[in-house]
Amino acid sequence: MIVAGVGFRHGVEADEIVALVEQALEHASLGRNALSRLATIEALAALPAFTEAARRLNAVATPVAQADLSETAPRLRTQSARSIAAHGVGSVAEASALAAAGPHGQLILERIASASATCALARSETGS
Repeated sequence: MIVAGVGFRHGVEADEIVALVEQALEHASLGRNALSRLATIEALAALPAFTEAARRLNAVATPVAQADLSETAPRLRTQSARSIAAHGVGSVAEASALAAAGPHGQLILERIASASATCALARSETGS
């Protein structure tokens, strides 16, 4: 299972999230059909841009609890001071991807960014 974790500003449009996820999949040499879930923090998961992006990507919209984000901190590759101050983790995108991929998930693409969003990819080792 491939999970795209995203972080974004409140004013972002679904188009920007979709384009960034597609760019991440291309960087990882994965097709769009490889994506299973689109994950983000609970505070952003109900926003229309996120739910619309998940729909367009044919991915399950997956909210991630703060406690689950925190558990991924030792496995993150990116350490953004802004993200740490706001959310307690170095990268919302990386932490969301890893948390939604499960306890044995592996980061396969560290955070990439657009003007208003970030995206990272993780793979679940269980394949579920």
